[in-house]
Order: sequence, then C-alpha cells, then structure tokens
Amino acid sequence: MSKRGNIPWARIEARLAELGKDQAWLRSSLEIEANVITNWKSRGAPASKAVSIALALGLTTDQLLGSPADPVDIPGAMRVVIAEQGDPNFYHIKKVKLQLRAGVTGFQTVPDIYDGDTISLRKNWVDRKGIHPSTLLALTVAGESMEPNLYEGDVVIIDTADKAMKDGVVYAFNYDGEAVIKRLVKERGDWWLFSDNPDQARHRPKGCRTGDCEIIGRVVKRETDHI
Repeated sequence: MSKRGNIPWARIEARLAELGKDQAWLRSSLEIEANVITNWKSRGAPASKAVSIALALGLTTDQLLGSPADPVDIPGAMRVVIAEQGDPNFYHIKKVKLQLRAGVTGFQTVPDIYDGDTISLRKNWVDRKGIHPSTLLALTVAGESMEPNLYEGDVVIIDTADKAMKDGVVYAFNYDGEAVIKRLVKERGDWWLFSDNPDQARHRPKGCRTGDCEIIGRVVKRETDHI
C-alpha cells in the first residue's frame, strides 16, 4: 500500500494508458532516471512532485491527487471518463438498426436511439487496431442464439470494411433479408453460420451460400451489462 500522501502509481499508469504513452515518455517529460520510476511503482510518487506530474499528464493536481473518498486504486484499473461530443480522445460511433432486403446486396441504416444514438470508443484503441472510424457501426444484439458470448441487449461494434471470410470469426450478416450475428465456420469445404448457444437443436447451423448470405461487417468489440 502506498504511503499516506503519496500518489499511487496505478493512478499515474492509468492516465498514461489513456494518453497512449509509456513510462519512458514520462521519464523524458519529467527528466528523471529509471530508478525513480521503480521507487514510485513500489511506494507511490511523492506528493511534492504532484504539480510537475499533473502538468505532464494534462491533469489538475486535484485530479491527480484525488480525495480521501476515492476508491482504493487497483493495479491495471482505469478510471471512468465521461466522453462528450467533441472530446478529442474519443470517436463517436453511430448506433443504428439495419434495413435489409432478401437477395439485395448492401444495406441501409436508421438511427437506434433507444439507449442513446452513439457509442464512444477511445481513439487510441481504434487507431491501434488500424480501423478507420468511418467504417464502424454499433448494433444491438437481438435474441439468445450467441449466448454465452453475446446476450440480447448487448451492443456490438461492426467494422463494415472487414468482410474477408475467416473461419471462427463473428460477423453481422444479411441472411436472406434478415440481420443476424453469427460465427462463420468452414466445414468440409463449405461455409456455415453457427450460433454460440450450446442448444444446437434450437439454433441450427445455416449454410452460407452466395445470394442468401452476405457479410455486413466483422464484430470487433462489444459492450455488455452481463458480468
């Protein structure tokens, strides 16, 4: 446990992760030696350094130091950040419903505003994955066919630019005019849409043939309330 009055290293580390920076960058910014960081990791950074650390991390000293009522810092934990429209650290992904037609390629979307019309994703996560934000859509999962990996009401992020067929990967499909989320599996030379639900009698695999099975995009992330 950190000494009283010291700044827990986990708090500094979490902010570095938010910024997409590492401890080498922090050492350079503060002009300190590596052994100083080692000491901070075990004992916490001294409160006397709060001003310089806060400036380097783009925080106020109050934000850095927190308050006595703050929860205990857990190594690897990240604080919750409220992302507002225009926040330069986030991309805001449209949350939509798909409009599809059997036998017709492509799709149209309408806003899904039941639980908010956008999903916020950290820019450093999207950029690190090499994904262009303009190709992302957020969809709400319907039904129980993909449990226990996806539950009804979960929100998934779809990369509409990623349509290459890969064995074992989860995609959103236009299946004969119906929007479905399934795992693509190759068996005996043929492509099939599988559900993750172990009750395969109720959720039978469907053949994925040209004309009735079109990939809309790959599922790259999910948000869920199921813990």
